[in-house]
Amino acid sequence: MVVNIDLSDDRIATSLEPYGFFPSADACEKIRTYIALLLRWNQRISLTALTDIAAILQIHFGESIFAAPTVPIQHGRLADVGTGAGFPGIPIKIARPDLHILLIEPNTKKCAFLSEVVRALQLDAEVIRGRMETVLANDDQLDYVTSRAVGKWDSILEFGDHLKQGAELVLWVGEKALSELKTTRHGGFSWADPIKIPGAMTRSILVGTKL
Repeated sequence: MVVNIDLSDDRIATSLEPYGFFPSADACEKIRTYIALLLRWNQRISLTALTDIAAILQIHFGESIFAAPTVPIQHGRLADVGTGAGFPGIPIKIARPDLHILLIEPNTKKCAFLSEVVRALQLDAEVIRGRMETVLANDDQLDYVTSRAVGKWDSILEFGDHLKQGAELVLWVGEKALSELKTTRHGGFSWADPIKIPGAMTRSILVGTKL
């Protein structure tokens, strides 16, 4: 079933402006295509609980893209662990086209969806069906590791031991997780002050730099 969405460039730009991203016409087209694919596939497999386009733009795209200017995330290799439907990895890739993205997801059906998105958007990105433990333990050239709403903080921090010095771990967290992560000593990270996400009451971005 084809999902048609009425979504202008102006509406996309207005929705994403609070997150520090001012999309080009090409970026807007990629976002439209991505949302249409997300809603179509979501009728067959569980990808997102959000079906309202305004909420998708704000929570999935805006909150993901917010990391690009604020961390900042600029260039290099980024692994998005437990990426699910591609958030935050694909929106960050749209905002930073020169990044090389690894989308790590153990679910076969979600990987099929991600592969279609990568093809449709013509992205320089790899879809890896597997667990983060395997990828993080075997790739010592990552510049960024991102994780949003995964919650397996102990595992992520444990495998942070394999990251190169200066690599950045970027996490989207609520207040409880923020408190837990700021006091942990796993993985050898130096934690920056949390970055409050615009419009989010309890969610922040937490960045740890590998020592």
